[in-house]
Amino acid sequence: MNKLVIGNLLHRPLRTLISVVAVAIEVVMILSIVAIMVGQVSNASNQQGGIGADMTVRPPNASFISSVGGAPVPAKIADVLAKLPHVAVATPVITDFNMQGGIETIWGIDYAGFNALKPFVFLSGGPFQGPNDVIIDDVYAHSKSKDGSPRVVGATIQVLNHPFRVAGIVEHGKGGRVFLPIHTLGVLMGSADNASLFYIKSDEIANQETIRGEIHAIPALGNYQVQTMQEWMSLMTPDHLPGFNIALRSVISIAVIVGFLVIFQSMYTAVLERTREIGILKSMGASKSYIVNVVLRETAVVTVAGVVLGILIAELLRVFLGIKFPSLPFPVTMDWRIRAAVIALLGSVLGAIYPAWKAARKDPIDALAYE
Repeated sequence: MNKLVIGNLLHRPLRTLISVVAVAIEVVMILSIVAIMVGQVSNASNQQGGIGADMTVRPPNASFISSVGGAPVPAKIADVLAKLPHVAVATPVITDFNMQGGIETIWGIDYAGFNALKPFVFLSGGPFQGPNDVIIDDVYAHSKSKDGSPRVVGATIQVLNHPFRVAGIVEHGKGGRVFLPIHTLGVLMGSADNASLFYIKSDEIANQETIRGEIHAIPALGNYQVQTMQEWMSLMTPDHLPGFNIALRSVISIAVIVGFLVIFQSMYTAVLERTREIGILKSMGASKSYIVNVVLRETAVVTVAGVVLGILIAELLRVFLGIKFPSLPFPVTMDWRIRAAVIALLGSVLGAIYPAWKAARKDPIDALAYE
């Protein structure tokens, strides 16, 4: 039977190749969208963990997702927070989502306060020297700029379509990859002297609930969202992100439909082309289950080949993006490789069921008489 299956597939090599490529595209679609979406979530969580803050304070109704919501509140609220008995450091931050030339989040910081949470580790250069300076992390520095110019200390780079001098390059993992003075970013956004949120470092972790109560006791801050970093990180999961699972399921569904239709068309055409062959097999005593088995085995071989090819392409894509866009996380996990393989196999089997059933029901006399 295996020789028959291989022979059938090699008899129409172009059709077999197209089917394999279609399954591979299905697998690449699944792995790519998952890698991009999950990578952004995990990267945001890892970056936030390196800031050095214990708590965050956000305006009422603000999204817990950084860079969403602009800069709606006065930055001077940080001075009020800093005066609370158990607050060691309170600093305002602006986060702005930028999609010009790539996906990135621009951070506006008060350098002294933000550095007090956990000091920057400078690899070269140093702090801001003026309002038109920028600090970048090492990952961003090694990524390719739009004009191909190097991102080194003293170089001029474009941020939000404005020129900035690179004042320093720091180790990654401290919230963002591009840092501007908070007033400068506020002016560019039309929200001078405002902030998106506030980071707090407590004198003792045990005093976090006390700090939360003290903040809510201030009349103007009674409705503000006060979270510990642990609480914030617990929300940075696919189940808590608006539309994340819907988007993921939609892409997977499209990929499954693509695989289903291609396998259905391929197997259905193969059954029509081999009508006489099926009649000969049945006249020689082949049972319905034997015919179904042949069609499903062909489908399995095509699917396995497509899955392997798809995983290889996804891995090459990961390497390419790591070189071309090192600041873009693209994790291709073993868990999702297995899931993509199972999804592709299920879609392919569903696509082959009707052609297999149709082949098994053929009358051997009619099949032998087929021209």
